[in-house]
Amino acid sequence: MNQRFDAIIFDMDGLMIDTERVYWEMNQELALRWGKTVAVATMRKMMGRGAMDSMRIYVADTGIPEDPAVLLEMRETMVLERFREGVTTMPGLREILSAFRGRFKLGIATSAPRKFVDVILPQLGIETWFDVIQTGDMVTKGKPDPEIYLAAISKLAVKPERSIVLEDSKLGAMAGKSAGAYVIAIPDDLMSGEDFSFADFQAKSLDEAREHITSMMAPIVH
Repeated sequence: MNQRFDAIIFDMDGLMIDTERVYWEMNQELALRWGKTVAVATMRKMMGRGAMDSMRIYVADTGIPEDPAVLLEMRETMVLERFREGVTTMPGLREILSAFRGRFKLGIATSAPRKFVDVILPQLGIETWFDVIQTGDMVTKGKPDPEIYLAAISKLAVKPERSIVLEDSKLGAMAGKSAGAYVIAIPDDLMSGEDFSFADFQAKSLDEAREHITSMMAPIVH
């Protein structure tokens, strides 16, 4: 199958960067301040959603008697401090970016706030590689609503059907699909068992996603 695409849009948390473990640890650490714990099922429900939506789930499931907005600010401070200590890229990230940089427009659409992105990308030396960076605090509706992907696609000045979205969470993949993009799901370990059959392709890694995209690239006609 040959298709012509113009842009690739990456989710960040759990897709580009191994951040889900950080969120897991910080969520547990925060809950312990109230003598609570966080179930894996809660984390699965939170993954991929907008920050405030996920924190409302956190409060409801843990029973912590605190305003979600206050807890979110506390957790963001904790997470930001951890990111400043260093981040770990997911295997194959630099390879997929190097393979398609200059051949596609590249974008990021992440539920994380801009302040996280501004700490993470410079550490990797890739902050200038992306044509558009769309963050969660730049939209009003979080994933699975397609707003964040529609905004990124609009800023990239491409058509949805000529855009590829890479996502690790079910809700993020749903957002990309609702935006009209070609969705490649690379499920996070926490998403094991979730149904990603609606995605256009499911990969086990960024390397497999890179190979799949390469296989779909239409030959250049001189």
